[in-house]
Amino acid sequence: MKGLSVKELLEAKGKRKLAYVQVTREEEAIAAGEAGMDMIGTAFIPERAHFAKAVPGTHFQFGLPWGKHASATEALRDAMAAMQAGAQSVYCGMSPAVVEVLAREGVPVICHVGLVPPKATWTGGYRAVGKTLEQAKTVWRQVQAFEDAGAFAVELEVVAANLASEISPRTSMLTISLGSGGGCDAQYLFSADLLGENRGHIPRHAKTYRNFAEERDRLQSERIAAYQEYIADVTNGAFPDAEHIVEMDESALGKVWQD
Repeated sequence: MKGLSVKELLEAKGKRKLAYVQVTREEEAIAAGEAGMDMIGTAFIPERAHFAKAVPGTHFQFGLPWGKHASATEALRDAMAAMQAGAQSVYCGMSPAVVEVLAREGVPVICHVGLVPPKATWTGGYRAVGKTLEQAKTVWRQVQAFEDAGAFAVELEVVAANLASEISPRTSMLTISLGSGGGCDAQYLFSADLLGENRGHIPRHAKTYRNFAEERDRLQSERIAAYQEYIADVTNGAFPDAEHIVEMDESALGKVWQD
């Protein structure tokens, strides 16, 4: 089975909701693929470059880390490398001018509007965007600019839900909601939030389905206990035991010391 193509994703717009998850480990990608996830994404960094090939049955997106690229040429070079590594699309959080360069060369680009964490100072920090008329107009202008630049999808992060719902049918792009309500074409969560990996603050837009942090605490306690038992066995001579070693013939052993 082959993952959904960009064409198929766009054909699903307005017909069915898509599920999309961001992963950081290969085993997460494989699990998401086996679960039937429509889209899987991760940062395009060397240690994750093989992830796409581990889940050939899922639309895989590599993200270009924001701040790594000083020009459209650098971003294009990395985007092409990401596609060669097996991605079917590329996330790029840079400007429409950069997105246009990538799209012109046939790279399917997911752009980013709303709360863009590296640029959050422009919107007043980590808070919802688009709650005022002025902000809403800015969000809509940005969506239009990215559509004109050739992006096929837009991540709407923590945009007012009713605004995102109105934007979705007004753009040809696939709309991806990260905390922007159910009116978008796809829902997006980080695996760390979904699996309950984090301790402390959990974003309001995230839904936690498991408590992996608690499980990791349990495993850590088990590690400590196992190490303590090992130390005790070494100290009292219980390890190694006969089952852990091999012996040579005793008669041959005695001859080792003979001249």
